[in-house]
Amino acid sequence: MIPAGTQPAVSLIDVATYLPENRVPAEWYTRYSDTDDLRDNPMFRPPDHRHHAADDESNVDMIQRAVEALVARHGADVLSEVDVLLTHSQLPDLPILGAGGEVAKRLGINPEWIIDVHNGGCAAFVLMLKLARQMLAGGAGRTALIAVAQNAAGKIFEQDQVRKLAQASVPGDGAAVGLVTLSDDSPVLDIECRYFGENAADMTLAADPARRWWEAGPGQGYVGFNEGKIIKVLARGNRQVPQVVRAVCDRIGVKPGDLDLLVTNQPNRLLLRNWNEALGLSPERHRDTFHECGNLFAVAIPVNLEAAVLDGHIATGDIVMMAGFAHAGDFAGAAAIRWGGTRK
Repeated sequence: MIPAGTQPAVSLIDVATYLPENRVPAEWYTRYSDTDDLRDNPMFRPPDHRHHAADDESNVDMIQRAVEALVARHGADVLSEVDVLLTHSQLPDLPILGAGGEVAKRLGINPEWIIDVHNGGCAAFVLMLKLARQMLAGGAGRTALIAVAQNAAGKIFEQDQVRKLAQASVPGDGAAVGLVTLSDDSPVLDIECRYFGENAADMTLAADPARRWWEAGPGQGYVGFNEGKIIKVLARGNRQVPQVVRAVCDRIGVKPGDLDLLVTNQPNRLLLRNWNEALGLSPERHRDTFHECGNLFAVAIPVNLEAAVLDGHIATGDIVMMAGFAHAGDFAGAAAIRWGGTRK
């Protein structure tokens, strides 16, 4: 591990995102949800819209489309410079195989490092940024490409049995990539990652009739939620995200209320509001796209960052905090950058 104070500067130069063409309104869910006891739970209050991947649209397809936007701004040569490729698929297209190898083939690159990062969940972008930063600073190369994809909405939650459940009301699909370089153009200031293994077993899959996920059967798989578990997850999210944000703020010498921009994962409107209040931030400085995209899982942080750039909510020199928590609260992370405004 590189001693504090001697680590070379590593920057998040740019992010690029992709949202599927199929834009789904809230009515897609609400007209089927009459019988679910969790329908009125604030955890599952539906967004106005979200995007669903096509049935034949894979994680790699979506990542490739996000990369196209990156190449359009930086030129095709940017891919030839990639030494490290990190990928995270919220719903792997094959349970045994990550997306990294196929992504590299599609992009025509041959990085020295290809790593599929399975954990991190909705905060995976922060975890992958920490990995990329450590690897580049440790001599693994000069450029990393980090890629996240989520396509569970158009796969899991469009199933006829699952569509009737309250949890089907919020997930949306998309993909995003981040370009990380050994430079001080848009430097990563600090990162905090915390693991809560005691909560990992609370994330479960269910089916009716019950079966294990690899077993054939008539019941379609979905996330196992009940009122008690929802209360626990909301409490953990309310606590964990402000904790990791404050930890980073303390080390970089900035009060949470003075951050120029906060971008987070976006499970629901309730947590977005609670994080604003806990950190003393106005909604204008916490950019989200929940009304348009729903719960994007790991893709939310980079999508919200790009939305802030496009909206003009972030200027050169601004301190941006990225934060989130994962699954049922087994991981949380926050990362601060000083935005360099280097998009072309």
